[in-house]
Amino acid sequence: MVGMTILQPVVALSAWTMVMWFWLYGTRIPALSAAKVDPDDLVHDTTKGLDQILPPQVQWKAHNYNHLHEAPTVFYAVAITLAIIGKGDGLALQLAWAYVLLRVVHSLIQVLVNKVKLRFLVFALSSFVLMALVALAIMNLF
Repeated sequence: MVGMTILQPVVALSAWTMVMWFWLYGTRIPALSAAKVDPDDLVHDTTKGLDQILPPQVQWKAHNYNHLHEAPTVFYAVAITLAIIGKGDGLALQLAWAYVLLRVVHSLIQVLVNKVKLRFLVFALSSFVLMALVALAIMNLF
């Protein structure tokens, strides 16, 4: 169907989010075990959180996984909207792939080195790409 190719980057970013889920728990579970943390104890003591208990490098994955559920939700909505109206090809498709690439780069920066200035630069670029996608949807829908 016309304009449905934009669903490819939607699925790609969804798949990346699942990669981050596995990476998150693949590092968090061993870290919890090594720290001898009973997760049920954290529920009863609101003064403690995993950020205070686990090494930062472990928590970076969790933070990134959470970030993949924030701004990308707008991406999913606008990309699916563009697919529904048959405008998810051409420039929209290129922008969608650029957004996915930037979000993957953002993830890798955050989970490997967590340099905030570099991470913010990539986040800002991805936000501008997302704004362009939203603008395309507005121009095609209204």
